[in-house]
Amino acid sequence: MAAVQDTIREKVFISPGRYIQGAHAIQRAGHHIGRLGQSALIIADDFVWQMAGQALTKSLEASKVSFEYARFGGEASSHEIDRLVALGEQALVVVGFGGGKTLDTAKGVADRLGTPCAILPTTASTDAPTSALSVIYTDEGVFDSYRFYDHNPDLVLVDTHLIAQAPPRFLASGIADALATWVEARAVIRSGAANMAGGLPTLLGQTIGEKCEQVLFEQALLAWEANRAGVVTPALEAVVEANTLLSGLGFESGGLAAAHAIHNGFTALHGAIHELTHGEKVAYGTLTQLVLDQTPQVELERYLTLYIALGLPVTLEALKLAQATDNDLMRVAETALQEGESSHNLAYHLAPTDIVGAIRAVDAHAKAFMARQHHH
Repeated sequence: MAAVQDTIREKVFISPGRYIQGAHAIQRAGHHIGRLGQSALIIADDFVWQMAGQALTKSLEASKVSFEYARFGGEASSHEIDRLVALGEQALVVVGFGGGKTLDTAKGVADRLGTPCAILPTTASTDAPTSALSVIYTDEGVFDSYRFYDHNPDLVLVDTHLIAQAPPRFLASGIADALATWVEARAVIRSGAANMAGGLPTLLGQTIGEKCEQVLFEQALLAWEANRAGVVTPALEAVVEANTLLSGLGFESGGLAAAHAIHNGFTALHGAIHELTHGEKVAYGTLTQLVLDQTPQVELERYLTLYIALGLPVTLEALKLAQATDNDLMRVAETALQEGESSHNLAYHLAPTDIVGAIRAVDAHAKAFMARQHHH
């Protein structure tokens, strides 16, 4: 009997019901959430609630949507989802308000309760908002599994004014997560593997991935500088859309490959690497996949240039792994190659030592590249 993925011939594209983006979009949140249900469970952490809870509250009250605020505990774990499900049994709509882990938790709660889901990201730091899946971690923050849902969020509402107030490091992390999109999707297309929706990528899925990368190379630094100044500009709007909508649709309907699998491998290590964001670890994973893909030097250095300008980690030292042993890196590689991981979506076979070598090679290439830049 052939394995299931050998028989996939259908193309599949999935997406959220509605995507809305703009400065002060949160002022219209009540209107849009009210279309999904008149009573809401709002999941947010203390920081987000103090920063923007008032604006959301005002908007919900104006649209006569009743709500209960549930404080997010900090980790997208099975325990946290269970706890919030118990709080939300009366709600007609679940609202996730915050960063990637908050949003992934809200999706899990909505799925369990069988309610519509509204996603309100306060940063553009990951491509989590639009997707019909959550990345589940243990209570200690180690990657556990992907959890897939029947539906994408019904509403994704992105307030670019809020995002412009967030630390630029979050935007840079989102740019890194989004730069993995096309690198991974094109590998999936080459290998004939399945995307996250369980089918082959459509032309639309492919086009979105390509557009995502194009926008980022053209606008990323302009957007990052606008974020540093705390202002919303056309470049910021374009990059927030690339980080959120284009990368979200692109990774889910295009597919993941080695970059995210290697990120998941990094989460298995102890120590200071946990101080890094999801996107920062993905940046290094993307460079590692580019090395494995035999990417030409000029192309590899195009990515290095942008990552370095955005302050993303391109060396093992920056990844807080300067002291990592080969045994440590073997653990990363073995985790990245676990059964069911997206590293198996490549057109070529990988052994753990291949990944270890590529991780070390990224460090060597980046150091040599920076030394040459310095001489010029």
